[in-house]
Amino acid sequence: MTDAVRLPAPLALTIGDAAGVGAEIAAVLDARRDELGLPPFGIVGDLSAARPGEPSRASAEIGLAALREAVAMVQRGECSGVVTGPVAKSAIAAFAPDFVGQTEFLADACSLPREDAVMMLAGPSLRTVPMTVHCALANVPSRLTKELIVRRTRIVADALKTDFGIASPRIAIAGLNPHAGEDGRMGREEIETIAPAVAQLRAEGIDATGPHPADTLFAPHRRATYDAAVAMYHDQALVPLKALDFDEGVNVTLGLPIVRTSPDHGTAFDIAGKGLARPDATIAALRMAAEMAARRIHYRSS
Repeated sequence: MTDAVRLPAPLALTIGDAAGVGAEIAAVLDARRDELGLPPFGIVGDLSAARPGEPSRASAEIGLAALREAVAMVQRGECSGVVTGPVAKSAIAAFAPDFVGQTEFLADACSLPREDAVMMLAGPSLRTVPMTVHCALANVPSRLTKELIVRRTRIVADALKTDFGIASPRIAIAGLNPHAGEDGRMGREEIETIAPAVAQLRAEGIDATGPHPADTLFAPHRRATYDAAVAMYHDQALVPLKALDFDEGVNVTLGLPIVRTSPDHGTAFDIAGKGLARPDATIAALRMAAEMAARRIHYRSS
């Protein structure tokens, strides 16, 4: 797709926290962009200020400043999408208390409700979406509502069409409890919340199924039956993705007017500057961002 539609502008790759692996990976990819056949990209952030493995307020501030500038560049039309390097959320929140994460930052920057910025983890083997993300497991049941599941799954279905080129997406929705509640014997969220959401989605013409028991949903023969799996909480979505595609997993933000991807790993301060950081996930994030941007152009013109 990226060969068929030329992107109007390069991608913006942020370095993330200047003490983490994002900065060194960006430098490596800058030197090897032609060798690896990477889509055009510019690096946003001061590489000269990076002090690998020495996180500080200054390194976190560099990461946040790079994120702000990259988003602004995309919004001004100077870049086709943003690929964000990893940041330390708590380090930024220490001086910017409203900062929850890069996904929420992007929703705010695009003037969208945070609920409409939907996190998808995508790899060669699996695409999965957590309904609830950065909250304690004990708070998940109270946050799950029929309305939330319907609203976010609509966004997933639309994005699979516009960003991934899937004309008729199939979405499998997991249960919350063991064995998907086992007819109410292990919890009633499936009966009272998840199943009604699936019924409404199907009534709207979305090919959604479930609630499925999560312990079998990610088996190889099951993954072939859907294009994306919707999970009820963070680890239910991320554990299978990282087990299957850790080095190629991409964090994609769905529902935004701009394209955003990110490698699905953290700052890894402990190995920063030691030449141990693998660039695979960032390479995958760059390529996926380029493909998404190209598909959006194609979708709008078709």
